[in-house]
Amino acid sequence: MILKIVKYPDPVLSRPGEPITEFNDELRKLVADMFETTYASQGIGLAAPQVGVSKRLTVVDLSVGKVPEDKLVLINPEIIFSDGKLYEEEGCLSFPDIREKVVRHAKVRIRAQDEKGKWFEMDGEDVLSRCFQHEIDHVDGMLFIFRMSALKRDLVQRKIRKLIREDKW
Repeated sequence: MILKIVKYPDPVLSRPGEPITEFNDELRKLVADMFETTYASQGIGLAAPQVGVSKRLTVVDLSVGKVPEDKLVLINPEIIFSDGKLYEEEGCLSFPDIREKVVRHAKVRIRAQDEKGKWFEMDGEDVLSRCFQHEIDHVDGMLFIFRMSALKRDLVQRKIRKLIREDKW
């Protein structure tokens, strides 16, 4: 089922997600729905707060559904190592049609649980590193606009306020 993606400034996006402790059919259904929603939106990642669920869950698939084994489920994720810097353009499904450059680490190692609750570690570089950081920010209540320069963030927020006033957001 395709879920509704919440847009900024919905308060759920700014709250840290609750840790997941139950690994059951309800969780697996949410994961499946989040992948379906990601693909329908042409995204490469989606965090539970973006569909109104304040939980520490994110899904990632750089292949956008083309390579099933590329699907990653990150439950209770955290970054345990980072190195280097990248300054690249990012977008976000909760900020449709807004893309800006932000600084991220070039490499990260994450620790997370899978759908069965088993802990694992994984390294990410370049796009995967940025995606991990972006989605983990979401479950921490941090949005990519707060990684922009103050000037860029102000311009983006003005644009969004205007779109809201015009009922186009």
